[in-house]
Amino acid sequence: MNKITNIETQKRNEERVNIYIDNEFAFACYKEIVYKECLKKDMEVELERLRKIIEEEEFLKCKNSALRIVEKTYKTEKEMIDKLLQKGYEGIIIEKTIAFLKEYNFLNDEKYSLMYARDKSKIQGKNKIKYSLMKKGIDKDTIENTLESMDNSVEEETAYNLAIKKYRILSKKENDKYKLNQKLIRFLLGKGYDYGLIKSVIKKVTNEEVEANYE
Repeated sequence: MNKITNIETQKRNEERVNIYIDNEFAFACYKEIVYKECLKKDMEVELERLRKIIEEEEFLKCKNSALRIVEKTYKTEKEMIDKLLQKGYEGIIIEKTIAFLKEYNFLNDEKYSLMYARDKSKIQGKNKIKYSLMKKGIDKDTIENTLESMDNSVEEETAYNLAIKKYRILSKKENDKYKLNQKLIRFLLGKGYDYGLIKSVIKKVTNEEVEANYE
């Protein structure tokens, strides 16, 4: 048998405690589990049995916490891991939770990537979408497949619509054609469009606006 030598409340999360067995740190868990199992200092315990009980309880809480997160908003695998780490769960518990979420399709980075790209393509170019997906932890192959599935004509149309609106705003204050074009280029680069597409779109916009002014 082993003895609990200390139960210490964590400094960063008062809902969790560190449990020491035979003067060595053994594991962390929620206070709720301590109360439920009537754990206390100097109590003799069977270490492996206690470890399994705490692991199952922690997994249940972690799983329920993860489900509450996905009820509010869909997450990538990395985002979910980061959230659960912030809540104080340990690696092995998070791994089991992630496996559960993926098994029941609560986590699916490919699906997330496609949904995100479809939504953001209304206001952004592929470069910005790619960068955002990278930050969210989506792997390179999934991102490339997502970008390849996007309709180039839709991207061009969106870039054109953004450019024409911006052009009409800028042209009220800027008469210098070169400066106007440079401002448009910077605007569209910031939105994540390729330079080649930007040049094509700006040429189309400026030609149409010039022709409209002569009519």
